[in-house]
Amino acid sequence: SLFAPVCIDDLDEIIQPCHSLCEEVKESCAPVMSAFGFPWPDMLDCSRFPKDNDLCIPLASSDHILPVTREAPKVCDACKNKNEDDNDIVENLCKNDFALKIKVKEIAYINGDTKITPETKSKTIYKLNGLTERDLRKIVLWLKGGLQCTCDEMNDINVPYLVMGQKQAGELVITSLKRWQKGQRAFKRFSRSIRKLQC
Repeated sequence: SLFAPVCIDDLDEIIQPCHSLCEEVKESCAPVMSAFGFPWPDMLDCSRFPKDNDLCIPLASSDHILPVTREAPKVCDACKNKNEDDNDIVENLCKNDFALKIKVKEIAYINGDTKITPETKSKTIYKLNGLTERDLRKIVLWLKGGLQCTCDEMNDINVPYLVMGQKQAGELVITSLKRWQKGQRAFKRFSRSIRKLQC
């Protein structure tokens, strides 16, 4: 309705989508776009569209459809924003098999899981347990069930991330994902503590 709008000969203007139609589309699409690192575009700002009592394209009639209660999209466990103090990040490191600072090269979805391929050159390795040289050459990380949950923490693939996780059935599964906050105390402490780490 936005890119191929309805035009009526007697009217000088096109008929735009209604505000409610925009909101409905945004509610469905924004979480999926966010999972791929795309923000909701300004051109689809719902406040710019007319209210439903004006001449506009409304939601499809739902008289014959049973109402559906829509749950808010679930946040992936690894992406939950936990208020960790300076020591928690280091303690979390001890529970995991690997800890890497990465930039994301590619994100794909396979069988409902999110496959994250890091950029090879931007990788910093803080901890690796039970991984061979071959594993290191082409590291692939997995966010289990990533297609069924959102990860707002990873909404910009141009910034670095601290990822920690465990080796499960030959795969590197992410259990914690945080945007690397340059200059933040917790990350400065993490970088210092890693050198004298004793788990």
